[in-house]
Amino acid sequence: MRGTLILCLLLPVLLSCGAPAEEQPVNTRAWIVNDIDSGVVQPNSSGSTEFIPEKGINTANTDPAALLAFSKTLKGVPYKYASSDPASGFDCSGFITYVFNHFGIAVPRSSAGFSDQGTPVTLGLAKPGDLILFTGTDSSIRTVGHMGIITYAGDSIVFIHSTSGKADGVTETTLNPYYMERFVKVIRVFE
Repeated sequence: MRGTLILCLLLPVLLSCGAPAEEQPVNTRAWIVNDIDSGVVQPNSSGSTEFIPEKGINTANTDPAALLAFSKTLKGVPYKYASSDPASGFDCSGFITYVFNHFGIAVPRSSAGFSDQGTPVTLGLAKPGDLILFTGTDSSIRTVGHMGIITYAGDSIVFIHSTSGKADGVTETTLNPYYMERFVKVIRVFE
């Protein structure tokens, strides 16, 4: 509340800094994003496509069980940094991108891009199909750097992911102390 009050008081001052309003550049990209449906891949100015995360991930009528079954067919695909190609390997977000794109669901390409997506849920309410987000290998840097898809939630949490660790590729892992130290949050993308 106090932060909101301070922001409200400072906003007119901040807006008055710099050029007059009519001379300030217009961010046309922001206007375009506000008109796009959620989870749509749109061409950008260079002609390639990009994910527009304005309104979240649109899973439409995709069955999370079907998505999980497909993800498990990729077990054993090796780890390869910055790749979303099963022929050469996956990094963690490349694996998620490949699985979701298989069902026509557009998602951010980087694990950090998922930070503001979905609906956060507690570990106790996690269910299969939810995404679990972790820091990178340096858990003192509290930004998302790794992720997986929850395949089992009950007496333990199990997730499928592409790891560069001992398993070296797509594998299922039980949430253990190592990953718990790196845990950031669980997000629900299937409602």
